[in-house]
Amino acid sequence: MSSGESGKKWLRVADERSFPIREGRTVEIGSKHLAIFNLGNELVAVQNRCPHRGGPLAEGILSGNMIVCPLHAWKFDLQTGISVNCPKSGACLKVFETRVEDGIVCVEVPTGVEDEETTPIACDSPDRPLRWVARKPIAAASSPQSP
Repeated sequence: MSSGESGKKWLRVADERSFPIREGRTVEIGSKHLAIFNLGNELVAVQNRCPHRGGPLAEGILSGNMIVCPLHAWKFDLQTGISVNCPKSGACLKVFETRVEDGIVCVEVPTGVEDEETTPIACDSPDRPLRWVARKPIAAASSPQSP
């Protein structure tokens, strides 16, 4: 399925039911590793490697239209590829066009371009510390004491 544009083509990836709502999945297309997210109203595809420090974005947490990297909590806009942590860097996360045809997710990828190494973002913003939420233990159900 080639598009009319030279240098890009549409590839059939997987059944759209393979992408649960508000979750990401990793997809390999040749040498490219993509993260595809089901935002509920649309599917979006981005490079799976975080441009900050290389974290696996498909394993990150969705927050609206943002993905939070699981390594250092950097946020990226899934529509534009811009980092919230370092907006002056511009669109540093590669975003790929997606569409669904007959229930199959298709992604538009460049042809003849190997998946180049992501250059880390040069930004003076420090890493955000991850904060783990300590949950209170659930009290064990008390059993009736016999007299």
